[in-house]
Amino acid sequence: MTRKRKILVTGGAGYIGSHMVLALLDAGHDVVILDNFSTGHEQLVPAGVTVVRGDVGDRQVTDALLVAHDFDAVAHFAASIVVPESVADPLKYYINNTLNTAHLIAACVKAGVKRFIFSSTAAVYGEHAQEPIDETALPVPENPYGASKLMSETILRDTTKAHDLSYVVLRYFNVAGADPAGRSGQLSKPATHLIKIAGELACGKRDAMQIFGTDYDTPDGTCIRDYIHISDLIGAHMVALDHLMDGGAPVIANCGYGTGNSVRDVLASVARVSGSNLNVAEAPRRPGDAVYLVADSSLLKRKLGWVPKYDDLDVIVKSALDWERRFPD
Repeated sequence: MTRKRKILVTGGAGYIGSHMVLALLDAGHDVVILDNFSTGHEQLVPAGVTVVRGDVGDRQVTDALLVAHDFDAVAHFAASIVVPESVADPLKYYINNTLNTAHLIAACVKAGVKRFIFSSTAAVYGEHAQEPIDETALPVPENPYGASKLMSETILRDTTKAHDLSYVVLRYFNVAGADPAGRSGQLSKPATHLIKIAGELACGKRDAMQIFGTDYDTPDGTCIRDYIHISDLIGAHMVALDHLMDGGAPVIANCGYGTGNSVRDVLASVARVSGSNLNVAEAPRRPGDAVYLVADSSLLKRKLGWVPKYDDLDVIVKSALDWERRFPD
């Protein structure tokens, strides 16, 4: 039987963080959420979970919180994540993602928290000819979002060399879908993720959508991404927690399936699963978008024992649509 642990989840009222909270509770652990609710949602917080309203960059809040609770680990999800916004407002990303993460890490060191799971991104890689991308690829981020996460990784790595702190960094590829039990999903408004946007269109919540860039050097001219079901992503976090609790050394690992789907592939899946005709217009490329991002996740499977369960685009889309239909506008 897994020993009961106490875990701090930052951004635990958000899309990915809320799924982590559910998985921890399902495994019998104690959870405390730290969220400033700038993008989080009260309705994604399970009943009975302790919630602290505050910012991860506020040392008064984090120092007091980490002293009040003897946390076994911190799972850090709180961040700004929209690539085009990061290009338009880079300082927001360097402050919210990099600086605030540094403050949180410093608070963990001060309080003696020894385990840290960090939510990173495939955007750290930028554009690579290597297909798929593994962790040996040189990170060359093409936008401030990716750069802000890579800086945070560096801060975490250097801190663990000087202090008694271990970590797992998980570099997400494109996360989508919803909890199969219908307990959580994406509520972001305005929507910024492709499957979420297409799901809203299929459910009649918007009249049209756009494809940004149809002249890329790909088979159908649109960008290619590795879409991973949210439950499989959270499964990676749970094996990461086990690894750290067992005294494991720091790990940086990709989270994806190794399968690339284009924007048009995704739209075809949404149309197929929903039975809808989607009103889609073509638009120019957006700044900061990489052409191809597909993961080699063999390290995650080999080192941490991760086994995905939902590796199917239509399954991902169906779970997203099931969630979307729960909230008719």
